[in-house]
Amino acid sequence: MNPHEKSDFVSADHQRSVFWIVVIATLALFFDGYDLVVYGTILPILMGDPDQIGQVSAQQAGALGAYALVGVMIGALVSGALGDHLGRRKLMLVNIAWFSVGMGMAAMATSIETFGLWRLFTGIGIGGLIVTVATLIADFAPPGKKNLYNAVVYGGFPVGGVFAALLAMVLREEIGWRGMFWIGALPIVVLLPLAYFRLPESPRWLVARGRLDEARAVTAKSGVPAPALAELEAERAATPQVGFSALITRQYFLSTLILGVMSFGGLLLTYGLNTWLPKIMETLGYDSRNSLAFLLMLNGGAVVGGVIASRVADRIGAQKVIATTFALAAVSLVLLTFALPLPVLLFAVAVAGVGTIGTQVLIYGFVANYFSTTTRSAGMAWCAGFGRLGGIFGPLIGGIILGAGLGNVTAFYIFAGVALLGGLLTLSVPRKQA
Repeated sequence: MNPHEKSDFVSADHQRSVFWIVVIATLALFFDGYDLVVYGTILPILMGDPDQIGQVSAQQAGALGAYALVGVMIGALVSGALGDHLGRRKLMLVNIAWFSVGMGMAAMATSIETFGLWRLFTGIGIGGLIVTVATLIADFAPPGKKNLYNAVVYGGFPVGGVFAALLAMVLREEIGWRGMFWIGALPIVVLLPLAYFRLPESPRWLVARGRLDEARAVTAKSGVPAPALAELEAERAATPQVGFSALITRQYFLSTLILGVMSFGGLLLTYGLNTWLPKIMETLGYDSRNSLAFLLMLNGGAVVGGVIASRVADRIGAQKVIATTFALAAVSLVLLTFALPLPVLLFAVAVAGVGTIGTQVLIYGFVANYFSTTTRSAGMAWCAGFGRLGGIFGPLIGGIILGAGLGNVTAFYIFAGVALLGGLLTLSVPRKQA
């Protein structure tokens, strides 16, 4: 399957430009996924060896996982406030550099406090990337394939997670946890230069902001067509407010609340499972290599299932598909509480990946295309920012449950309940207004 079919583009330059936008956006989210999963893979080392950054308890481990997510929330909200005013390109460049510096500094941390500080710092860059990538794809993706392109790009997130799990299985003992973090700092040398030279500003955003001469210049250089002025004037007439102020209007207020809670649930599941799944499976009797294999299946299932679900979403609508994948997550998480054969458990984990990480990818695409051009960054920032509160609670819930000795299966039941509620909320989102 090639998402860049010739009929989707007006010229070879247009096709080439969108190709590079997709590559850059996918690599940015690849490192986001790597960052998420690499923490879970090194957690047993930090908890088992106080000579690394100090004695890390289960509660502290959950808190350290949450620090990055607090940063993501801050970064998402700040980028959302700026993105609809400053544009997509500037924020992408700043956030790529910011994220890389944070990963490198965390690799040199020698105490729990400094490690947590740099995890918070790193999260700010990640939050900015998540918001900006979604708006880029919504602005540049061909009509009728926005969910597919969104899944291709956000597929970089679980692929990065798969890469982190595989790398930990092969190299963690050789390069240590600091080496794993240094790999996460590579975007500043491999991705930032590529983005600087290949990433154009969105002509759609430029026209929406009334910067017509700049939009024509970008179109002439990149081949990316600018939308008709009349189209965006009609959009502006329907939503005259720009940024966060539009979210509290009658047009968007209820939808904004529901979409935010959906994202809260999706990210609680995503971060909770990615942080604690290896540790839970180890306590259930699986060795460290098999425990990492569960993490691999979780993210691998999200990659494959997410692309399939996105193609269906482009045909029947993302809302129905998201409700279905939430339901799949609930069923598969309950199955993990039974003493089933290992192949069945691995399959259930893969389905859980579709219903958690894959569902969150679909939610981002749904949100980005739900809001108008000059509200898109704010809408994404709200859902990514408020949603990250769920991401914060995910690791904390696991840490509290394990620390209190409540039993390993309790976490799976809680996560399944969150997925079921998410599916019900999805069905209640109001129809998008013209």
